[in-house]
Amino acid sequence: MSIPWWGYVLLAGLAWGTYVPIIFYGGSELGGKANARLMAILCVGVAYFVLAVVVPLVLFVTGQEERPSLKTTGLVFSGLAGVAGAVGAICVVFASSAAVKQAAADGVNPATYRIYIAPLIFGLAPVINTLMSSVWHPKPGDPWHFEVELPGWKLFAGILLVGVGTFLVLYSKEEAEATKGPGGPKPAQPIPAATDNPNRIDTTSRNLTPACEAALPTK
Repeated sequence: MSIPWWGYVLLAGLAWGTYVPIIFYGGSELGGKANARLMAILCVGVAYFVLAVVVPLVLFVTGQEERPSLKTTGLVFSGLAGVAGAVGAICVVFASSAAVKQAAADGVNPATYRIYIAPLIFGLAPVINTLMSSVWHPKPGDPWHFEVELPGWKLFAGILLVGVGTFLVLYSKEEAEATKGPGGPKPAQPIPAATDNPNRIDTTSRNLTPACEAALPTK
């Protein structure tokens, strides 16, 4: 099956877009404390190992993919990319935990600060990626080639709009979830029946004898 390029784009967006809420829920289900967050990171590492180590090795060993040339710069920078990805995953986990602790210390809703995490991360990431790509232009055998290439104003306007738009979309979603009560909406309380006689006593909730009921004032 051949997947088009835009199909991979959709899959990448789906994977990265669901990462933050999934990892936060997983860590919360494991206990929500520091040791639970570490266990969540360990689970992420296991998934990385299977998808990024086992699968490529199987493809190389079985001959389904030809082994590439092992250049030092390629191995080093590919490893650095893995470090960056792992650090980002760890920071997401501990950012959620720290935000909840800070909210508890300030005596506010636990989601007060947590609602900013995903919007800030996914709002900053495309901006940093574009700015870095504008100054870093590595060449074969020369990874330290820097050259400032200032694009037109449309790029900066696009960066701003994408960053602000991403922040607002994710913030509105997190804000809506934060305002939900833990127990959901409370059921409506029944309204007591009106009576024309203010001295009338409600006998429906008392166990009175017929003689006592006859002695009570009626409408």
